[in-house]
Amino acid sequence: MDNYQDKEHEQSANFEEMRDLAIKQLKSGKSLTGEGGVFAPLLKQFLDSALEAEMETHLQAEKKSNKKNKRNGKRKKMVKTSAGEIELITPQDRNNDFEPVIVPKRSTILADSLSPKILALYSKGMSLRDISEYIQEMYDSKVSAQTLSSIIDKVLPEVKAWQNRDLKPVYSIVWMDAIHFKVKGEDGRVTSRAVYNVLALDEEGKMDLIGMYISESEGAKFCLSVLTHLKNRGLNDILIACTDNLKGFSEAIQSIYPDTEIQKYIIHQIRNSIKYVASKDQKEFMKDLKLVYRATTSELTENELNNLKGKWGAKYPIVIESWERNWDELTNYFKYDSHIRKMIYTTNAVGRVSSPGP
Repeated sequence: MDNYQDKEHEQSANFEEMRDLAIKQLKSGKSLTGEGGVFAPLLKQFLDSALEAEMETHLQAEKKSNKKNKRNGKRKKMVKTSAGEIELITPQDRNNDFEPVIVPKRSTILADSLSPKILALYSKGMSLRDISEYIQEMYDSKVSAQTLSSIIDKVLPEVKAWQNRDLKPVYSIVWMDAIHFKVKGEDGRVTSRAVYNVLALDEEGKMDLIGMYISESEGAKFCLSVLTHLKNRGLNDILIACTDNLKGFSEAIQSIYPDTEIQKYIIHQIRNSIKYVASKDQKEFMKDLKLVYRATTSELTENELNNLKGKWGAKYPIVIESWERNWDELTNYFKYDSHIRKMIYTTNAVGRVSSPGP
């Protein structure tokens, strides 16, 4: 039991270190997947698991062919990747006929474009067959679906543990936003998937990516299931929840966290508004709209909204009505100091998690 607790503590400590490094790199604009990036250990873990899974598949094939063979220790080697040098643990077999595919014998360089793609292909929902075909086509290396399945089976328990880990009881700010992907299924059809990133700021001012959830669409029902899952993991209260203005989101949040203040993303409101404005008017309309959301006080921003309504209300009533309907949840940020307002009403923080820069 003590060994299990020590291992659990070690894994927790490793996660804390990776999380802190990720936040530091996000703030500095450094790529998470480049050299020295936080995902280098994750890549090593994936490749080590891949080699172990390939060895298991190899030994099973040997057994079916009535060949006597078994493991014969392990060997370390350094491999260069786009995330820097990684020390891999390569399993050995007694017959010395094990030929790994993903990291071949005597290979000391992993294709720069392969290392991040190995992680990205599965995370975007590609089938095992698609991943296998992709690797074979791009790198002339055949990896069976069985081997890929073995690799994923080794990685998934740790992913599940991260997805269901305990959360702090209170977070000051929680950002929820979705990024959309096109995914090709087993039947060859391409469908859309929404990945919800949930980023949180705790009471000590530390950021933490507390969840990633995949859905076929960005809807209030799924938002409710995400919030319920967060609640079950120990998150009892949120001071401010930042989200977009999809119908039903506010009701979903307040059904789980009734005392939470909701700040809707202004950038989403702007994008939704400009869709209804004729192209010939967009430049002038945006100039007037900036006076609304860049005002320094709640009184000034209300005055600018009235000016916007007086000038454009008759021509674009749907746009003005949308701002008025969502006004309270678009302007909660005025309750706070100016230096934290922008981080509340924009999606910059969660956006960097979704798309880390070069």
